[in-house]
Amino acid sequence: MFPYLFLLISLTFINSMMVPLPVSNYPKTPVYNGHLADPFAWEYNGSYYMIGTGSDQGQFFPTLISNDAEHWQFYGYVMIPRTNTNLTDYWAPEVAVHENLFYLYYSGGIGDKLHRLRVATSTNPLGPYRDDGAQDLTDITKLQFAIDPHAFRDVDGKWYLFYSRDFLDTNDGYRVGTGIVIDILENMTKLGGNERVVLRAKHDWQRFAKDRYMPQYNGTWDWYTLEGAATWMQDGRYYCFYSGGRWEDETYGVDYGVSSNVLGPYVEDSDTQARITHSINGIIIGPGHNSIILGPDQYTRIVYHALNNDRTMRSPYISQLDWSQVSPSSSPTTTTSSVNDLHHEQGLIRIVIYFLVYMFSYSWFFIM
Repeated sequence: MFPYLFLLISLTFINSMMVPLPVSNYPKTPVYNGHLADPFAWEYNGSYYMIGTGSDQGQFFPTLISNDAEHWQFYGYVMIPRTNTNLTDYWAPEVAVHENLFYLYYSGGIGDKLHRLRVATSTNPLGPYRDDGAQDLTDITKLQFAIDPHAFRDVDGKWYLFYSRDFLDTNDGYRVGTGIVIDILENMTKLGGNERVVLRAKHDWQRFAKDRYMPQYNGTWDWYTLEGAATWMQDGRYYCFYSGGRWEDETYGVDYGVSSNVLGPYVEDSDTQARITHSINGIIIGPGHNSIILGPDQYTRIVYHALNNDRTMRSPYISQLDWSQVSPSSSPTTTTSSVNDLHHEQGLIRIVIYFLVYMFSYSWFFIM
């Protein structure tokens, strides 16, 4: 009896996958009442840090600190801007630590134009980081718009950079607009130069603006946006969370794609609205551009910004991110080729399980 029970439990396990659940409880107040958009939170040596896009010209990247990932205090601004530059806007900072050096990734541009990815370093998580000593990761003469860099370290130690860039084609049913790509980091300050598409817009809710004129491309399009990649590994799969829609209004929200390989392909199957966070009348406006942390209690938390009622400021919020185990056939994240990939992967595991159960049953028979 026991071997067959073991077999049933094993097959149930290998025929399931984890999916993130929609946020069910939005806090009434942000964890910080000032302007801190695009919040990126991380833990280092038992302390928690949060950095984001600020609103004060000349002062860049407001930063918070916490001992428990719940109560946060304002620390200050951690990047010193260049003195001789035409760059006016710095967006969406994220920090990665490698070999005791902290790398600050962000984009710099003029308003919402000509953004390029940059990286500065410091020996301290709180900086100071100096834009004077930063390096460009993308070439503005070859790529006119690149934002929201997100460094991700895979289980084998290799580093990758997710970021957002513009696409003007409609191949494979995609919409014109901003999408997410990935490239390997040859080192922490140099891209490999072989980017791959991670996610592009294909749903109506992801529209940023209708008939948007883009002077840098000399054209007008219905423009769709996927930005703010935040990749999290759960039970051997890669979940690339992203924000879609327009960050200035209620269309903005967080969704995700899933893959069995960091380089993809990623499958995303939202429908009429973002599945993880979205606006709820009278409760939250435009919750998006998230990061994910593991709290002291080992529960995952999603960190995101939302607009105030006047829609004049974006402040950071934190909610618990729960997961559920479902079968691939019923999962909202698996279709077509991704299902085949997952079933192939599970088929190989199933063969191993069958063999182990057979050997265990054989031994059990002689013991009895």
